[in-house]
Formats: sequence, C-alpha cells, structure tokens
Amino acid sequence: MMEILKDITTARSRFREITKSGKTLGLVPTMGALHEGHLSLVHQAAADNDMVAVSIFVNPAQFDNSDDLKVYPRDLEADRNILKKTAADLIFYPSTEDIYPDNYHYQVIETENSLQLEGAYRKGYFDGVLTVVLKLLNIAGADRAYFGEKDWQQLSLIKGMTQAFFMNTEIISCSTVRENDGLAMSSRNALLSPSERKIAPDFHRILTSPLTPEDKTSQLENAGFTVDYIKEMEGRVLGAVHLGRVRLIDNVEI
Repeated sequence: MMEILKDITTARSRFREITKSGKTLGLVPTMGALHEGHLSLVHQAAADNDMVAVSIFVNPAQFDNSDDLKVYPRDLEADRNILKKTAADLIFYPSTEDIYPDNYHYQVIETENSLQLEGAYRKGYFDGVLTVVLKLLNIAGADRAYFGEKDWQQLSLIKGMTQAFFMNTEIISCSTVRENDGLAMSSRNALLSPSERKIAPDFHRILTSPLTPEDKTSQLENAGFTVDYIKEMEGRVLGAVHLGRVRLIDNVEI
C-alpha cells in the first residue's frame, strides 16, 4: 500500500529507515497535476531503485506571478490515484509552512547561469527552484533524484548545485515526453483553450526546423505566439513562448 507522508519529521524518519535497511531510494520531485511525463520519471526511478518516493509540493517561491500560483492545478486525490497504477511506494506531501519555516529568508542563489533565459524573464524563479530542491534532497536523502529534460536550464542548474555543495544524491535526467503531435507534456497544457491547443504543437515543429533562431522567432510570431526567447546553447535550442495566458517552454537537441 502506498504511503502518504505529510510532516517532515515523519518523512525524514521513514526515508532514513529505507536507506538504513540497505535499500536504494529514488526521489521524483513534482508540483502535482501529474501526467505521462511525470510517470516516465517514476518508471525510471523504479527501474533504478528498490523504492520510489514522489514529492508533491506547489512551490510558491518559484512563481513570480501570484495569478499563476492561484490557478496552478492542485488535486492530491487525482495524483494519488494516478500513482497507484505505478511502482511509487511513497508520496511526500508537505505544507508550505513545513518547507519554509524560515519564511523563505534563506535561499540558494546561483549568480551566473540562472540570470539568463528563464531567469531573465522570471525574476527569482531559479532561486525558488534551487532552494526547494535542496530542501527536498536533504529531507529525503535519496540515492537518486529524477528530472525531465524539458526544463533543460533548470536541470543544468540542479546538477551544478548538487556538485557545488558536494551532495550525495545523483541527479538523473530523463527524456522529454511528448503528446502525439509533438507538444511537450506539461501541467500547464491543461490551461490552453481548445483553439490554443491546436496551435501549440507548432512550437515544437518550428523549434526543430533548420531555421536560424531569428527566423524561428518570426515564424512563431506569425503562428500566433509571443516569443520570450529562442537561443542555441549547450548543443540544444531552447525556447519560451506565450500562447494566450499560458507560457510554454521546450528545447531540442541540435
């Protein structure tokens, strides 16, 4: 039977019990609203470890827009029912008060790579991401933690943080899971209107084209997107666009 752990003291005790028994533990950090992309991380974690914990925490520190935080989908019961069909053993579902007893006075701040691309458009976003990931990794003490490649810049920064702070948890990257039409799976996709959902796959289609970043930007704008950036880096092309009130990000290997 899958366990649900809500308070940090109980969760830490349970996680320590697992690791002290000699079993390996994989952690899949999420903000809930689970979809096939998240489940692919759970499947990989189950293949690599004896036990799998999924954390569900909508992190207010990584939202620069309070309206986005308000509308972000939350449904623990639905997420629990989805995870029942997987090899997940535990759900860690902490409160904001438990995660931030310091009222977010202490933060992890990266001073270079976090300031470009997503960081340039979402002030404080990566501070919030890195801070909560550090907390979750410290609480779980997992052997491995799993993150999707859709959030490429985030993945790169998390790997850098764990190396910089000599953390024992290995960060495992997993390929982006896509809808049949190419759109990267995301909890935000549920916020797209039917007409926007029809346009949304053009983001990936244009991103994978052999055009220059400038020409990709023009094509996306002509298709109805508002473009934040299209940039090539680390052997990939990364992009962020708005479609209506929904912001989408994606990246593909060059």
